[in-house]
Amino acid sequence: MTTTLITGGTVVNATGTNRADVLIDGERIVAVLAPGSTLLGHDLAAGVDRQLDATGKYVIPGGIDAHTHMEMPFGGTTASDTFETGTRAAAWGGTTMIIDFAIQKYGERVEDGLAEWHRKADGNCAIDYGFHQIIGGVDNDSLKAMDSLLDEGITSYKLFMAYPGVFYSDDAQILRAMQKAADLGLMTMMHAENGPAIDVLAEQLVEQGKTTPYYHGIARAWQLEEEATHRAIMLADVARAPLYVVHVSAKQAVAQLTAARDLGKNVFGETCPQYLYLSLEEQLGAPGFDGAKWVCSTPLRSRAEGHQDSLWQALRSNDLQMVSTDHCPFCMKEQKELGKDDFRKIPNGIGSIEHRLDLLYQGVVTARITLPRWVELTSTTPARMFGVYGRKGVIAPDADADIVIYDPQGHTSIGLGKTHHMNLDHSAWEGFEIDGHVDVVLSRGEVIVDESGYVGSKGHGRYVKRGLSQYLL
Repeated sequence: MTTTLITGGTVVNATGTNRADVLIDGERIVAVLAPGSTLLGHDLAAGVDRQLDATGKYVIPGGIDAHTHMEMPFGGTTASDTFETGTRAAAWGGTTMIIDFAIQKYGERVEDGLAEWHRKADGNCAIDYGFHQIIGGVDNDSLKAMDSLLDEGITSYKLFMAYPGVFYSDDAQILRAMQKAADLGLMTMMHAENGPAIDVLAEQLVEQGKTTPYYHGIARAWQLEEEATHRAIMLADVARAPLYVVHVSAKQAVAQLTAARDLGKNVFGETCPQYLYLSLEEQLGAPGFDGAKWVCSTPLRSRAEGHQDSLWQALRSNDLQMVSTDHCPFCMKEQKELGKDDFRKIPNGIGSIEHRLDLLYQGVVTARITLPRWVELTSTTPARMFGVYGRKGVIAPDADADIVIYDPQGHTSIGLGKTHHMNLDHSAWEGFEIDGHVDVVLSRGEVIVDESGYVGSKGHGRYVKRGLSQYLL
C-alpha cells in the first residue's frame, strides 16, 4: 500500500476552501491536516512513500461526468470513443469517474443491454465507472426488469420524449415507468424534447431544401424543449417521482424547472459546456458542412436570445444543479458526413469529456461561478445525485483518493495537436484558451496523469455500484 502526502495546496470542497495537506494510504484519503502537521511528533513527509507539492495550486475532488455515451450506436454508426479511449481522455482532463448509459431499445431485453455494456467496459477503463439504464421500450417486461436495477447498483434510468421509433416513450409509458421508479427509489432522467413535433418540422425543412446543419437547430425549436420539460414535470408530479432533466439548453426550459422547484417539486436539471459557450449562429451556422461538428440534441441555442447567459445564471442560483458533457463523439469523416445532404442523418453528439473541468474553471476566472461552486457542479452534486457521495465527490477522510491538483497559474490551449486525446478527427473546442491547467490526477490513490502526461493503465477503472440519490424526498 503506497502512502502519499499532498502538501502546500488549497483544498477546495463544495463547502469552501482551506489550506491543508492531504494524507493518502493506498486507495483512500486518511486525513486532511493543517499544513506541516506532525504525527506522534514525527514529520509526516519523512514517513510517506511519495510527496506531491501542490504549493500555489488547488486540490480538488476528481470530476464526475454523470452523462456519457461510450460506444453508443446511433444513426447507423457508433460513437467513436471506446471505454478505453474515452476514459483515458477523461483522465487527462481531471475526470475520475463517469456514469455511462446502458441501452435497451424497443424490442430488446433490459438485462441483455446491461450485460452488453458491462462487456464493453470491463477491463478497459482508465477510471472508475457506473451505469444508468436507458429504457427505450416501456412494457411489462422492462418494467419488471427495473426491479433488478438496484441489485446491480443502478439507481437511475433514462427515458426519451424524442427519437420516435428508436427510444421514444409516449406519456402513458412515461407515467407507468415513473410510478415504478417512485416505488423503487430510482431517479428518472428525461430527454425532454417533443420528438414527433420535431420530426414534422424537420421533414418540412428538408422538403423546402433546407438541409444544412443549421436547420438541425431550427427543427428542434426551444418551444419543443420547454413543452416537453413542462410535461415531464407534470407527469413526475402525478407519479410522485423525482425527475432529472438532462442536457437543458433553452432558457425557457430552465424557467419551467425553476417554477417547479419554487413550488417544492423534486425536480433537477443539468446543462453541458456546449450550451454555456457555443451557439446556433456561430457554430451550427458555420459555412458549408462545418456546422455538423456541433450537431447535438438538444441543439445549440441562439446567443442573440440570451440562452447562454441564462444558463450561467441558473448555475449560480442552483436552478440548474450540474454540468455533464453528454459526451457522444462522432468523427466528421464517414460519420457526421452521413448527413451531408440531410441534417436529419447527421449523428447527434459532441466530444467534451476531456475539457469539462477546464471549461467550467474558466467560469471561475470570469466570475460567473465561485471556486466551491465549480467543485459542486463538476463533482460533489453528481456524487450526491447519483449515490456515490462520501466515497466520491469530496476531499475528506475515508473518501476514495480521486484527486486533481489544478494550477490556476497554468494555461490550457484546447484543440487538435494541443490538448486533445479523444478519438476524434476534429475538436468542437478548437481555439479555446483556459486560464488554468490540470497538473496531476490521482484515481484511488494512483497517479494517472502527471507532468509527463498520462501514466495510467487500461483496466485500472472499476465498476462502482451506486446507492440511492441523496435528493430523494
